[in-house]
Amino acid sequence: MSIRKIAVAVIAATGLSLPALAQDDPDYGQPSQYSEDVDTYSREEVVEAVSDFFGVTAEAAAAVIERVFSDLGRPVGYVAGEEVAAAVGVGLRYGEGYLTMRNGQREHVYWQGPSIGFDTGGNASRVFVLIYQMDDPDRIYRRFPGVEGSAYFIGGMGVNYQRADGITLAPIRSGVGLRVGANVGYLAYSRRRNWLPF
Repeated sequence: MSIRKIAVAVIAATGLSLPALAQDDPDYGQPSQYSEDVDTYSREEVVEAVSDFFGVTAEAAAAVIERVFSDLGRPVGYVAGEEVAAAVGVGLRYGEGYLTMRNGQREHVYWQGPSIGFDTGGNASRVFVLIYQMDDPDRIYRRFPGVEGSAYFIGGMGVNYQRADGITLAPIRSGVGLRVGANVGYLAYSRRRNWLPF
């Protein structure tokens, strides 16, 4: 006799009732609504990848990753690449890299975009872009405006958020050059290099 049947018999003999035990189809082992999607990168995987890519210590990488993970959770993919940017009031940014999804898909991508604001200078950067809520790599090929107030500078690296159609990108940058100020703009991702940033 199963434990369940014994418990029901004991409760019936005492005259008590316990509706939960009377259910015919308990949902033991069902995933919680709070379960993480298995097709995402863990914090440890991202810290290791960022540390290797930028050539920084795991502690430095963890400081910036901690902020992004607390805001957005676990990413489904990332883009690792390089970019150059310059501005005198109006700015331009060009980059290229490889999109890698957690499921193993990999594609060469380019990005470019304008900006406008109180912004002067130029820089060359390595960029590691964490990707959220994107189930199909083709969905990256669009414009992603920056999210106002989303820029953070931690451990010599900067991160900001970009959003479009439910997808969030979190580019982490570390580079050389001198560029000061603030701006607004967008980045457009494409399969081929576009010299016109629009």
